[in-house]
Amino acid sequence: MTAVAILGGKPAVASEARIVSAGRRRGMGIFLVLASVLMLLTFGLGVSAGAETTFRLTSPFSTAWYLAPLHFPVRETSVVMAVVCAALGLLLIVRRRTRGTFVIFSLGVVLFLWSFLAWAARNNLLDLAGMIGATLISAIPIIFGSMSGVMCERSGVINVAIEGQFLMGAFIAEIIASASGDLWLGLACGALAGGLLGGLLAFLSLRYSADQIIVGIVINAFALGLTNYLTDTLLVPYQNTLNSGPTFSPIAIPLLDKIPIIGPDVFDQNIFVYLAIVLLVVLTTGLFRTRWGLRLRAVGEHPEAAETVGIHVLTVRYRNVIWGGVIAGIGGAAFTIGSTGEFSSDMTAGLGFVALAAMIFGRWRPYGGLLAALLFGFANSLQATLSVLNVPINPNILVMAPYLITIAVVSGLVGRVRPPANDGKPYRPQ
Repeated sequence: MTAVAILGGKPAVASEARIVSAGRRRGMGIFLVLASVLMLLTFGLGVSAGAETTFRLTSPFSTAWYLAPLHFPVRETSVVMAVVCAALGLLLIVRRRTRGTFVIFSLGVVLFLWSFLAWAARNNLLDLAGMIGATLISAIPIIFGSMSGVMCERSGVINVAIEGQFLMGAFIAEIIASASGDLWLGLACGALAGGLLGGLLAFLSLRYSADQIIVGIVINAFALGLTNYLTDTLLVPYQNTLNSGPTFSPIAIPLLDKIPIIGPDVFDQNIFVYLAIVLLVVLTTGLFRTRWGLRLRAVGEHPEAAETVGIHVLTVRYRNVIWGGVIAGIGGAAFTIGSTGEFSSDMTAGLGFVALAAMIFGRWRPYGGLLAALLFGFANSLQATLSVLNVPINPNILVMAPYLITIAVVSGLVGRVRPPANDGKPYRPQ
């Protein structure tokens, strides 16, 4: 990032095309071929002839335009999908072009999931619309957490404290909303709590050059211990007044909420869904289409060059880490006043770290984090659905599904990713 680029009046979007190595492309192809074998033998030929499944596309209680349930034979459908999946895998093995690799691989994965769901729900009913809604609800806190990580790490500060910011945001939002009866005040205070922890992270990391990962872990431990203590001393004795507040009601967007399948699940939700959408658009536009975003990314990539053209690096980092904490605090409030209306000890259950994995999966881009969050949300929705269908898979393995995906992401199975060049590195002004 040169000084000319930092001062440029028209910020251009740098090309960040993904280059897929030949070995990795073949690996993807082999994975799809192996998946097709499983589809053929287990989900297809392993199912008795005549077995059918039904996917419900519209809830009978929904206000959306009605779509009839989708009925299809499990055996024949899985066999056809296995053949197509194998063809996609072979195509990845033999092709040399990079463009379209992820599209082909994603299509193969979708075919595998469709076949798997058909096998799991054979001679039964699968509420596909309900799964979509559960996916979105599970993904909302992760979306906020991934955006918090993007704000911090694009400026060069690692935010491992998202879990603690989640917890404090959830706790403060619930206790304020319950005591005052004002949901908006609870949301504002939850965001403020996250921002204060973000300020603490920034102060210790930037003022004293403390190790950012260690500081984040300490903040997480502090938030967990404090919320557990206050839960026992305040919320349990005063459950009816401090821990039983209202929650935001769904707000339907006319016409859009009538769209089949996705309408009620996307456009008839509470304020947190709409806040997430607005923040995603604003943050993506700001990062890649404005001078503010260009300078922010310059601070994370090359702070020395940014300093030479008059950008105060530490001020930019302070500001963005605090705003990142505010966003995480809003995500924490979604656990309580956006969902259950009640705080419980360690209710975030490690989702702050899942949000970090989503940010890495999304390559430090807001919309990439969105797709990753939806993937984690789908894994959570899938394990709940499969447990209801009594699929012959150990329930403990189903519960682990979102976290297994997290391990796969952070271990590099999604491919090589490059963080901002100065992410996590302390900076001293010249």
